[in-house]
Amino acid sequence: MARELRRVAVFCASSTGTDEDLVRAAYDVGRGLAERGIGLVYGAGGHGLMGAVSDGALEAGGEVIGVIPRSMVEREWGRADLTELHVVETMHERKALMAEKADAFLCLPGGLGTLEEIVEVWSWRQIGFNDDPVCFFDTKGFWQPLLGALQGLVDAGFVRQDVLDDVVVADDLDAALAGLADRVGATFVDKLRGT
Repeated sequence: MARELRRVAVFCASSTGTDEDLVRAAYDVGRGLAERGIGLVYGAGGHGLMGAVSDGALEAGGEVIGVIPRSMVEREWGRADLTELHVVETMHERKALMAEKADAFLCLPGGLGTLEEIVEVWSWRQIGFNDDPVCFFDTKGFWQPLLGALQGLVDAGFVRQDVLDDVVVADDLDAALAGLADRVGATFVDKLRGT
């Protein structure tokens, strides 16, 4: 049974990349979350897709919670005009607090940092450290090459098919939120035990 999403953590690029459509999509996701009464939890960045998703949510009057390491604040990578701003010491603390504040994770386009963040929280779900569901927001098919590589891991016997099938893949916000809501609160069995 689907449960309500109160807040969604978004991982995405701190740069704009080369495709303006991806920046617009990030803005629209932030705005769409706010219009649906869903809070945004994100890395408190003020630039790139991170800036766009937070701009969209803030401009629509939404709740925006930012979590950022102190070293990034010192480099002026963050923004302070958020509903809540939490300054932490490490990236590990950042992800843990974001997980604590959110009900689900949504991965917009990004680079290595974005990949590291989403794969870590997805692995937490697989082994029972956190049961929050994960979605790849597949704007313009952005995540298809990665999803193909992940299927290769399944085919090689290193990832179970049901672990990959548990991930939501959607190219519009309504489908993403519906898929995540369907998985909120679901018990995800410890896959390392093979049960």
